[in-house]
Amino acid sequence: MKNGWGLNKAQRMQMKAFVCLLGIALIAALAAGKLFSAHREPQEEGACETARPETPHVPVIQVLKNVWILEDGADALLVFRDGQRESYPWGNARGETQGRLREQVADVELTDGAVTSVKVKEEKINGRILGADDNGVEVEGYGRVLLAQDCRGYKLYGELQMCTVKDLNFGYGNADLCMEDGKICGILMAREEAPEKIRVLIRTGNYGGNYHEKVVLTADTDFTVTYEKDAALQTESYAAGQEFSVDTGSGCLTDGRVRIASVLQTGRITLENVERSQGRPAYRGQMELLLTDQGIVVINELPLEEYLYSVVPSEMPSGYPAEALKAQAVCARTYACAHIAHAGYPGYGAHVDDSTSYQVYNNILEQESTTAAVKDTYGQILCAADGSPASVYYYSTSCGVGSDETVWKTAAPQELDYLKSKPLSRSAMAAQTAAMASGGELPEDDIGERLREESAFAEFISSVNEDDFESQEGWYRWTCTVDPVDPDRITKALRDRYNANENLVLTLRDGNYVSEKIRDLGTVRDIYVAKRGSGGVAEELVIEGKNSTYKVISEHNIRYVLNSGTDRVNRQDGSEVDCPTLLPSGFFIVTTGKKDGSVVAYTLTGGGFGHGVGMSQNGAARMARDGFTTRDILLFFFEGCEIKTIYEEKNGNGEAI
Repeated sequence: MKNGWGLNKAQRMQMKAFVCLLGIALIAALAAGKLFSAHREPQEEGACETARPETPHVPVIQVLKNVWILEDGADALLVFRDGQRESYPWGNARGETQGRLREQVADVELTDGAVTSVKVKEEKINGRILGADDNGVEVEGYGRVLLAQDCRGYKLYGELQMCTVKDLNFGYGNADLCMEDGKICGILMAREEAPEKIRVLIRTGNYGGNYHEKVVLTADTDFTVTYEKDAALQTESYAAGQEFSVDTGSGCLTDGRVRIASVLQTGRITLENVERSQGRPAYRGQMELLLTDQGIVVINELPLEEYLYSVVPSEMPSGYPAEALKAQAVCARTYACAHIAHAGYPGYGAHVDDSTSYQVYNNILEQESTTAAVKDTYGQILCAADGSPASVYYYSTSCGVGSDETVWKTAAPQELDYLKSKPLSRSAMAAQTAAMASGGELPEDDIGERLREESAFAEFISSVNEDDFESQEGWYRWTCTVDPVDPDRITKALRDRYNANENLVLTLRDGNYVSEKIRDLGTVRDIYVAKRGSGGVAEELVIEGKNSTYKVISEHNIRYVLNSGTDRVNRQDGSEVDCPTLLPSGFFIVTTGKKDGSVVAYTLTGGGFGHGVGMSQNGAARMARDGFTTRDILLFFFEGCEIKTIYEEKNGNGEAI
């Protein structure tokens, strides 16, 4: 059968197949054409294809605040920032700053890591630094100036280092302060000052506190009183013997410090409202009065050497041998220099105070022998291996061995290899002296470690070694019996020391010692030394009570807690001595007396007087009597240190040599 085209069925099927193949070929051709069109380059600008836009670059901008510019080199800017030297290539800022950037504090702007802007802090002020804290600096002539939040400090002499307000030298003007918007943005400690003067906070009568309600002054020469009032400097003149009196409500104190100065260099200013063992103390130098919220702070500023005239007799009996007094003078000067560099009272601008917290000053009248010792050692200090002032400590009497700096249990005690636990004996001194003379190795003795063991220390402290320098001293051996034991007194003492440092009095809780408020001790069940430090000093004491058990840490706290305040101490020479606050030392053993399982009494068998670190003063005196020199004494107690002079030697014209 055929259709309208005259094709039979087979012919129609062939036609359909051909059409299908033709359609497939056409579709393939169209697809290939589109693919070619997508990949070909346009022949000219403005072709029918539209280019896709690129993502715009966002520059990274960083501002380095108050950095120290070291050098503006041809290719890069070299800066000192946060203790590191850093170099940044120039962007578009080089041409506008060339030649004027070296040794400046500046803000540096970086764009994509390249310098695009430098803002130099050109405004600076200078004056004696009178005080500082984390918020501001008191500058003579400018008053209190606030610190900018992003303030940076730089010590420029010696090795370049970062510094803070705590490193400022109070009483000196060796720092320039960079200013911005009325605040300090940069501290430049420009040069090193020889520590020729010291500033001493004078405590109240009997060293009761730092703040005076009233101050009454006079002098043995005419004197002046200078203060600021209504932005103008006022000066009043007083005759010798005339009194000047102020209290917390006095108007002269409201606008800053009051300065009292004798018209003569040799004049003395007397504090009429302060008592010391010599009576009312008179002071060299000048006085400053500063009003605070707690009361009036009194500061005595004077030459360092003259300060020592009143320290040495207050710290060592003037009748001691000259070589011992000179050793004491060097120690006192070294101690003072360390605190001039790092002041104890930066907020008030005082380096030290006049109590046992630092060095006792002007408690005893100046003596010819001690003044001679200061003059004979003029400018001499002990230096550690790195050249810095050594950390010198001294105490009254040893028990025949010393300890090291760990006795105070500070958070991070320094490792001071020149403070060693060693036997303080004639044979030990002879061995060290011989080794130093021959240039050989210094003798080593492990006595410090051996005496940590309880039985070894008990045997040591219960005997006398005639070879020890201080074996004939009264404090070389002592005993004290506390009878009866008062649990309430011990509980109070524990609370006192916990309040002073809550990490050094711990409570036994679930098998562990933890820091928590002190509860009632209850009947005492036991008292014993749980751990000894170098040289055998008591380091940890356990007091077991019916209600609580406590661990007392550090020789000072242990001496405080076990001292009854009423039971007298018997020295080996037969004398009895009151010890109202502390036991003589931490070198002792404890023997308890018990009844029905409770401690009713305890006896302490000990030796030495003081903390036992550094130079024993009575040991130094015995060494001097045996013919040893100041140098021998100092290098025995501070092994490996050197004696150096802090002042420049000058020729006849006053020029440095």
